[in-house]
Amino acid sequence: MRTLCLTRALVDKIPGSIPDPGPVAEIAEYQTDEVQAETLHAVLQTRPDHDAFWIFAFGSLMWNPITTFEEQRRAHVKGWHRAFCLGPDTRYRGNPSCPGLMLSLDHGGACEGVAFRLDETGLPEHLKDLITREPPIPPVWVEAETAEGPIYALAFVCIPDGMGYVGDLSPEETARQIAPAVGMFGSMADYVLNTATHLEEMGIHDKTVWRMQSLVAAELEKLP
Repeated sequence: MRTLCLTRALVDKIPGSIPDPGPVAEIAEYQTDEVQAETLHAVLQTRPDHDAFWIFAFGSLMWNPITTFEEQRRAHVKGWHRAFCLGPDTRYRGNPSCPGLMLSLDHGGACEGVAFRLDETGLPEHLKDLITREPPIPPVWVEAETAEGPIYALAFVCIPDGMGYVGDLSPEETARQIAPAVGMFGSMADYVLNTATHLEEMGIHDKTVWRMQSLVAAELEKLP
């Protein structure tokens, strides 16, 4: 396992969390019960495989799945790659003064992650919890390769020119923005550290995440 530049001591320079900064006005209309119910209905109606329901995890869902699952597999998805392109987050891991930028899947390349198979019993409720937690962007179905064969999995992505897409910052600019960011769920630095650590433990070396942990570490080292 490679040695991370970003350490717990550096992360702890940022508060663990802050009081809820309040709803994000720009996305409030997309987080209503009605819209989330429509998203849930669309997901269930368009599922390509009625024998198994898979979720593709590439970020925090890998180390905090939030719902129970029946099986997990290492999965490889083509046509999407990890990017800190979702934001600005001014509530969950950022605030109005220091907005965060979350990981999402951006078009192009490939991504290695984990596929979780959900239990069909209570599936709508499990999905409802997931849709409520994830950004209010309609998820898409992706084909993933696993050691046991190809599967279709639901993935939460961020499409260029779509809602919440931030794709014009350099890695250095992104690091300067997210290093001091903290919200009600914790800091961006903690998010980057957890993601990088989990990927390395799984034997997945993602160049975007690895470079970001190094850049965020350099930013935090400047703090007293």
